[in-house]
Amino acid sequence: MMEEKARPMTMKDVQAKAEEKKCPVQQSLVFIEEFLAEPMCGRCFPCSMGSYEARIRLRRIVEAQATEEDIERLQRIASNMLKASMCKKGKDTAQFISEKITMEEFRRHLNGECPDMECKSHIRFIIIPERCTMCGLCKDVCKDNAIIGEKKKPFLSGYLPFEIAQKRCTKCGECIKVCPEGAIIIEAIAVSEEKVGA
Repeated sequence: MMEEKARPMTMKDVQAKAEEKKCPVQQSLVFIEEFLAEPMCGRCFPCSMGSYEARIRLRRIVEAQATEEDIERLQRIASNMLKASMCKKGKDTAQFISEKITMEEFRRHLNGECPDMECKSHIRFIIIPERCTMCGLCKDVCKDNAIIGEKKKPFLSGYLPFEIAQKRCTKCGECIKVCPEGAIIIEAIAVSEEKVGA
């Protein structure tokens, strides 16, 4: 029995994969990564070099390391690709990025904000003490040992409350899934807090 060959990825597939995300920066990064992985032919310089450079810039934005220059470079890359790419695939990629860059949510990443809470460098997970019943389910499921605290036992007091060690947390979200009280939430990392910690 012959194995069926995998169907080549189309530009529609690339766009569908990107649109699984809510954040326009994440959408742009996924689009570029999927485009580079298969549909891009690499025959024209503006498209191939532009796509690799765009991926670098988008990763900087996702990782909260970007400046205004990164946005400007992305705009220039998209403009060059739109004009000079030899095929529709390159032009479609440029068009997708061009449209996302104009969105307010995209630029807010420069201020340390991801309004859609998808860029891990812009968010943190915290435990709200008033909601936490100290059941320990979050601690049990945390593969990074990022949750500190003691499980509550009957007739005893003086427990160390549960909290998340931010430097250990990889923001996988497993703790949120198991918390029966909704005591773990995602919040934006304030720019002022980042500066204080620098």
